Amino acid sequence: MNHTVTVDLGERSYPIVIGRGLLDGNFDLSDFVRGSDCLVVSNETVAPLYYDELLANLAGCDVSSINLPDGESFKTIATMHSIIDHLVKARANRDVAVIALGGGVVGDISGFAAACYMRGVDFIQIPTTLLAQVDSSVGGKTGVNHEQGKNLVGAFHQPQVVLIDTDTLATLPDRELAAGLAEVIKYGAICDADFFAWLEANIEGLLGRDPDALGHAIRRSCELKAEVVAQDERESGRRAILNFGHTFGHAIEHCQGYGTWLHGEAVAAGMIMAARLSGLVQSDVDRLTALVAAAGLPTEPPAIEPADWLDAMGMDKKVQGKKLRFVLLDAIGESRISSEYDDGRLNEIIRG
Repeated sequence: MNHTVTVDLGERSYPIVIGRGLLDGNFDLSDFVRGSDCLVVSNETVAPLYYDELLANLAGCDVSSINLPDGESFKTIATMHSIIDHLVKARANRDVAVIALGGGVVGDISGFAAACYMRGVDFIQIPTTLLAQVDSSVGGKTGVNHEQGKNLVGAFHQPQVVLIDTDTLATLPDRELAAGLAEVIKYGAICDADFFAWLEANIEGLLGRDPDALGHAIRRSCELKAEVVAQDERESGRRAILNFGHTFGHAIEHCQGYGTWLHGEAVAAGMIMAARLSGLVQSDVDRLTALVAAAGLPTEPPAIEPADWLDAMGMDKKVQGKKLRFVLLDAIGESRISSEYDDGRLNEIIRG
């Protein structure tokens, strides 16, 4: 059975459709394509697996495609330009739809290209990784990395629809499945203590790819993100809680070199660092650490010089008035954004 979660943004609201076997013609995407032209953006790994299946969902559309190189290291302006160049060469008009078929990197780059081409064309997300399904495909954040920081160049550009076929997770490597669980754990930690407890009880089923467990985790994660995005689309306030662990995590990715640590791995270690900074009761820090470890994710960051930590975190998008702000926990399921923290404690945490 399919489930639909709505991201409520008034006239720009859109559905997140979640189910099994949605590709191969089992969900008509043509209703979300204004014209007839579609550009499917995928990568060298995903396209051979799912591109032909996707075509059956686009009956009557004139479809072209471009495959990007696979990996976070290619999440650059140059790669985004290759999509723009393809659209220009095809003489695509403003009624073209850009369709992202792949993980978070493909979705972020494709969405940014769609936001820029002719000042904005329609965009459809078809995420094929757990991390993209529960997080990056929802909410309209698009962009690319800069050599000085993660996602520093981008735009808010909401999709027309997010189509999540959970069967695509069958081909996902174990390491990437675990990385996606970091974002799932994040939702429980920041705003749903009951969901966090459910994850503690069901982590083995999730790692074992139990379809019912995965379906519930994806649906609840999307519900929580949709609720936050509807309240604060452009991250002027509450939406920043979705960055729990990301200030530390983005610094890890930047300092290690994009792609060395997967995004979810870096966020996992970053969440525990943020929990320690929060002044959270030790029992809650222990619960978070145990769940992250049970998911097969790192609980400690790599060795990074303190000056490099601070330099990388200084480019975080939550910085205001040159003051670092962190998403901190008051308890499991309760979070806040604050620039009030113990500088001495921060130094202890980044020194290891």
